[in-house]
Amino acid sequence: MPIDGATEDTICAIATPMGEGGIGIIRISGRHATDIASKIVRLRTNGTLITLPSHTLHLADLISAPHANQAGHSHPSVMHEDIIDEGLVVYMKGPRSFTAEDVVEFHCHGNTTVLRRVCESCIAAGARLAQPGEFTKRAFLNGRLDLSQAEAVLDTIKAKSEFALGIAQRQLRGDLGRYVQELRTSLLSLQARIEAEIDFSEEEISFVTRDELRTSLRHIASQIQSVLDTARTGRALREGVRVVLAGPPNAGKSSLFNSLIRDNRAIVTDVPGTTRDLIEEAVIWNGLPITLVDTAGLRDTVDLVEREGIKRSRDAQAQGDLIIYLVDAGEVQKAGVSEFPFPQLEPKHLVVVNKIDVLTSLTIQPLCEEVEKRLCQRILPISTQTGEGLEQLKMAITSRFLTAAFESNEAVVITNVRHRVALEQAIAAIQLALSSIERKAQPELLSVDLHDAGDALGEIIGSITSDDVLERIFSEFCIGK
Repeated sequence: MPIDGATEDTICAIATPMGEGGIGIIRISGRHATDIASKIVRLRTNGTLITLPSHTLHLADLISAPHANQAGHSHPSVMHEDIIDEGLVVYMKGPRSFTAEDVVEFHCHGNTTVLRRVCESCIAAGARLAQPGEFTKRAFLNGRLDLSQAEAVLDTIKAKSEFALGIAQRQLRGDLGRYVQELRTSLLSLQARIEAEIDFSEEEISFVTRDELRTSLRHIASQIQSVLDTARTGRALREGVRVVLAGPPNAGKSSLFNSLIRDNRAIVTDVPGTTRDLIEEAVIWNGLPITLVDTAGLRDTVDLVEREGIKRSRDAQAQGDLIIYLVDAGEVQKAGVSEFPFPQLEPKHLVVVNKIDVLTSLTIQPLCEEVEKRLCQRILPISTQTGEGLEQLKMAITSRFLTAAFESNEAVVITNVRHRVALEQAIAAIQLALSSIERKAQPELLSVDLHDAGDALGEIIGSITSDDVLERIFSEFCIGK
């Protein structure tokens, strides 16, 4: 897809994180990339930037653009010029570059002032500062990447675990795009055969039987559904999950929090109401990024500070993906299972009975069985004092989000909400088509349904898209990418 409009400009940006570092990179992309770069480059070897072999690094002095002259040539008296830095320059001739345009990169020292001055010199020489994600957007518009690959660039940058990085890299290589394109091609082929039958309806020629159409559509829907089934796991691996520790005071939430993160982050005392604010810590279990949240104990109180903590606790539970509701085994036994004030449980609750070390071995199992019977769900007995049950708790948490069928080397995994919605729309359109077949509807109706299904799949790879969608996607990128 050729570029047009604003993409005629030559853009520049700092491509590495700001701050001190060994190397900092400034990138220029566009039809005038070499002309602009030549104004601020003094090669240490004879020749001009345009004559350099593509994709090779060369030592150069980088100067301020207002002082540039004899563009692109080595300069015998370079000392009188305003030298910004000594670095390496590489010219990548399009379309063999990330953006498929002419690209020049300066590899300088990773100093904020150096990078800023080089970038300002590029702008003074005729470039403009790139918008967020504009380099990747150009790669998409120039046909270098499909839209799912472009989104995978951001996923690679933001990956929080090895699993998430692996999924992003497979999508960047085009695994998802190829899979979706194959499904879309199958739908368009069926649509073409139906429309051919419409065009030759007077000759009573059948290009595809209803049985063939039904079988093909069910197979395509099954393939789409198999990918959709990975969406929940994919989202969890991409974005991570929030696991909130909740329950009454002195149930052992802070002790559990410290045990799970293997550090003494939370204050632990026998005084009820010790925890007043949220405490968070990130961990990774089985490749799943998890944010653990310790919260204030839930009870009625007149203490204004503790009441604010309890309010924050309830807010955290509302926003959490999983709530570990902790109760004290001794308190449950004392009050009686039928009388203990368990909360109104939601699907995202997991009840954990702590401090089982205070019970005898003969009373633990009957107590847990009675709690499970009352709550109608499995509970987990643990002891933060002895460590009993903690590994089982970790497994229970990760199994909520990582399906048993999921494998880290699975070829196609959905991590993006936009992709999931598009696949759901495609299946809905196919189901309408199947319904039309059962009702023996006119082929024109089938053609419309298949067209809608194909368009939904096309939105994933960018064959069908809008400026609003592109703006929303690329606005999430950093400026240098």
